[in-house]
Amino acid sequence: MTKFEQTRWTLRSLLEAHEGEEFERLLAGLEQQVARFESYRERLSPEMAGDEFLEALRLSGDIYAILHRLSAYASLWFSEDTQSQAALSFMARMDQLSAEIQNRMLFFSLWWKGLDEEPARRLLAGSGDDAYYLESLRRFKPHTLSEPEEKVINIKDVNGPNALVSLYETITNRFTFKLEVDGETKEMTRAELASYIRNPSAGLRAAAYQELYRVYSDQATVLGQVYSHLVRDWASEQVTLRGFDSPISVRNLRNDIPDPVVETLLDVCRANMPVFHRYFRFKAQRLGLDRLRRYDVYAPISAAEKAYPFPEAVDQVLGTLDRFSPELAAHAERVLADSHLDSEIRRGKRSGAFCYSVLPGMTPWVLTNYVGKADDVRTLAHELGHAVHGLMAADHSIFTFHSTLPLAEMASVFSEMLLTDRLLAEESDPAVRRDLLVLTLDDAYATIARQAYFVLFEIDAHRRAVEGATTDELCELYLDNLRDQFGDSLDLSDDFRWEWTSIPHIYGTPFYCYAYSFGQLLVLALYRQYRQEGGAFVPRYLKILSYGGSASPAHIIGEAGFDMAAPDFWQGGFDVLSGMMDELEALKA
Repeated sequence: MTKFEQTRWTLRSLLEAHEGEEFERLLAGLEQQVARFESYRERLSPEMAGDEFLEALRLSGDIYAILHRLSAYASLWFSEDTQSQAALSFMARMDQLSAEIQNRMLFFSLWWKGLDEEPARRLLAGSGDDAYYLESLRRFKPHTLSEPEEKVINIKDVNGPNALVSLYETITNRFTFKLEVDGETKEMTRAELASYIRNPSAGLRAAAYQELYRVYSDQATVLGQVYSHLVRDWASEQVTLRGFDSPISVRNLRNDIPDPVVETLLDVCRANMPVFHRYFRFKAQRLGLDRLRRYDVYAPISAAEKAYPFPEAVDQVLGTLDRFSPELAAHAERVLADSHLDSEIRRGKRSGAFCYSVLPGMTPWVLTNYVGKADDVRTLAHELGHAVHGLMAADHSIFTFHSTLPLAEMASVFSEMLLTDRLLAEESDPAVRRDLLVLTLDDAYATIARQAYFVLFEIDAHRRAVEGATTDELCELYLDNLRDQFGDSLDLSDDFRWEWTSIPHIYGTPFYCYAYSFGQLLVLALYRQYRQEGGAFVPRYLKILSYGGSASPAHIIGEAGFDMAAPDFWQGGFDVLSGMMDELEALKA
C-alpha cells in the first residue's frame, strides 16, 4: 500500500512568505530586472543583432518566471481557501503588480508584432526553442492595439473582468448544501453533494441536483449579472476594439486552432448525439425505467458503488502509469512526494479539480476534492496526467512548456483511459466489466458531448447577452440547448435551467470547454493506435508530450498521423464509443 495519505498541499517552494524582508527583497530585485529590460526600448530596431534580441527575450523570461511564482502563489492560496480575506487581498495585489509590470514591458511584444517580415524571419531563425512562441505573438498582429490602448486594457482587466471572476468564485465557493441522507439532514460542500449524483438511490440523485440548483438559483440575479458584464466586456474588447470575427475566434487563435476546425469538431459532436441517446436508453432499461430523467444520467447500474480509500486510489493510478511508462509514473509520484496535492474536503476550498504547472521543471500543484468514489479515482488520474505532461516538457522555456488548451487535455484523458483499460483487462466478471464500461461511457458523455454543448450555449449566450438578454432569457436559452442535446432520450426537468451558472469555465475562461471534447476524441484515436502497436507506441507518445507548447497543434497531431481538419478524424472517436456500446449491450450480466 502506498505511503501517501490524503493531505493539504504546501506552497513553500513557490514563496516562503508573502510579507516581510525576504519578500520585499524579491520585489526590489524584480524592479531592478524590469528597469534593465526597459533599457532595451531604445535599442530595438530591424537591424539589431540576434544575440542582443535573445538577451532581451531571456531577460523577459526571467521576469515572467518571478511573476508566475507570485501569481501562482496567490491563485493557489485563494483556491485552498476562497473565503480568506488575506488570500483575496494578496491575489488582488499581485494582479495589480503583474499588470503594471506587463505594461512596462509591453513595448517589446508590440515592436515584435509590428516588425516587417524579413527582419522577423532573420531573428526567428536564431531563436531556437522560443520560435513557436514568437510566431504565435505575430499571429495576433491584426488584433493588436497601440501601446497606450493596450496599457489601459491591462489596467482595466485587473479591476474589471478579473475582479468579477474572483467575485464569482468567492460567492459560489462559500455555498453550503443540505441533503437528507438516511433520515439525517447533512450540511456539505459541493464536492460532497456531487458524490450523490452517482448514488444508487434515485431519490437521492434527484434531491442532490435539486439542492444544487436551489442554492445557485437563490443567487441567480447576481450570478447572471456577473456573467452578462463579463460577456459584454469580452465583446467590447475582443470584437469591437480588436476586430475578431466572433467571440469564439479569440479562444481559437489563442489555441492556434482555425475556426473551421472548431466548427467541424462541434458539428461532429452534435451529429453523434444519437450514440449517447442509445446509451441513455440502455441505462434506462438496466435501471428498470421507461425513460431516464436528467437526474439519472450518471446513475450506477449496480446496487452499490465501491468506495476507494485514497491510498488505494494512488496505488491504482501510479501502478497503471508505471505499466505504461515508468518515466510517467515517476513524474506523477513527484506531485505527492513534494506535497503538491491538495485532496482534502474543506469548506471554502475551491470546488472541482485542476492542475497548475507553474514553471518548467517545477513540480506542478494538483487540487482535487476526493471523497472516495470511482469517479474521484479517475479525476486523480486525470489531474496527475496534466502534471506528467508539464514535467515531460521541462526542457522548454517558460514561453513554450505549456501546451495549448486542446492538447493540454491529451495526457490527462490518456491517463484515464490507461486506468480504465487496466481495470477492464484484469476483470473477467461480466457484471464488473459492464460497470466499468458504464463509467467509461458516463465519462465520455461528460467530457465530449456535455462540454461541446456548453460551448454551443456560449456561442449563443455571448450574442444574446450583448443584445441585452436577461438572466431568465439566458436560462431559457440553456434549456433549449439541453433539449437539442438530449432530444427525446430522457426527461428534462426545469431546474436544470440554472446549470450554466454553476460552470466556472463559462465565467473565467470563455469557450474553454471544447478543449475537453478535442482532447477526449484525440485520445480515443491515440489509444486505438496504442492497442494496435503495443509497446512500440510508447516512445512516440512520450515525444508528443515532450513538445509541450513548442510546436503548433497541427504539427504535433500531424506527427501522430492525424489531420484535425478532417471530419473523419473526429468521427473515429465516436466509432470507438459505438464499439463500446456494442460490447456493453452484448454483456449478459
